[in-house]
Amino acid sequence: MASEKQVKFYNKSDKPDNIVRKEHEIVSKCEEIEAQLPRFLRSFFAYLRGNVLPLSRLAYLGDIKFFCCYLIEETDLTDAEKISDIKLSDFNKIKAIDINLFIDYCRKYTVEKEDETIIYENGSKTLARKKSSLSVMFKQLYRDELLEKNITDGFDPIRVPKASEREIKALQDDEVMIMLDAVSSGTHLTAKERQYWQKTKKRDKAILILFLTYGLRLFELQQLNVSSFNFSRGEFKIYRKRDKEAVMPLNSSVTDVVTDYLENERANDDTLAEAHRDALFLSLQGKRMTERQIRELVKKYTAIGLATSRKAGYSPHKLRATAATSLIGRGNSIFDVQALLDHEQVTTTQLYAGHKINVKRDLVKDMEWELERKEGE
Repeated sequence: MASEKQVKFYNKSDKPDNIVRKEHEIVSKCEEIEAQLPRFLRSFFAYLRGNVLPLSRLAYLGDIKFFCCYLIEETDLTDAEKISDIKLSDFNKIKAIDINLFIDYCRKYTVEKEDETIIYENGSKTLARKKSSLSVMFKQLYRDELLEKNITDGFDPIRVPKASEREIKALQDDEVMIMLDAVSSGTHLTAKERQYWQKTKKRDKAILILFLTYGLRLFELQQLNVSSFNFSRGEFKIYRKRDKEAVMPLNSSVTDVVTDYLENERANDDTLAEAHRDALFLSLQGKRMTERQIRELVKKYTAIGLATSRKAGYSPHKLRATAATSLIGRGNSIFDVQALLDHEQVTTTQLYAGHKINVKRDLVKDMEWELERKEGE
């Protein structure tokens, strides 16, 4: 069996190699799906490349592939036996009602495998994305005069709760302190968790402090390098969405925990494979931590802060929300917080300004009817 071909990068850009490698992996996954889809979608692929972020492009293509599988397996709209054989004439037969039936199918469907039956259930947010993927595709094919009609106006609306209607989940300050006590001292950890904690406590603490201080996105933290940090200047660089770079100032807490990890716990470079030598956060196997590993770490420690089960712990995005609510609660400008967290619209940041858990408590404290009645007696 032939070994997998090695991919080498000759990086002439200002981006670190790991960022270039990550982008290449996403693009490769997109191209892999495109190769399975009908060739008449090439103009749509070109549209996605020029107008949609790579991760969104990957999600759109995944939705289109799933839709094509649905056409073959669940409808009589095509005689094709594999996705690539679906014809443009098949797409021209599709009506808006067929899309609405597909979205309804996606609410809950079953996949039979040899040894198990898997039931998939999707909420409104996922259904809305699938509808959006199909809308973009059908509109683009109509613009390119490949389809005779624009059927997207007949797609049923999907109501997705507005961000302001959803309860914002974030840790309160006292819960943050309990969490940081746990990662510092090992309290509330199981015996097995403590074995790992002894080897990774400085790394874990640095991860949590970075999330809490800057409200970093998961991929922003996961792609951090040792070379991202310039301690003499008191700053570090991150790579954000839409190819944006941002230089973040270091405060004393972040400087202390990161340098403590680098000097006293992180493996020496000469013991690491070349691809991982610059990675800031390493697994016990000496490789750059994956997003999944970081997510599980955060769930564990937030569960301790919340005094709940490990499964009910928060995701890294909830630590982003924690940073936002804490910064605004300390009286910082909403526009400054918007800039720090890289929100496209200030209205997104305003959602966190409205989430002031202690306001409700203070209001209720001022309405002590029974105490006031007794004092009046």
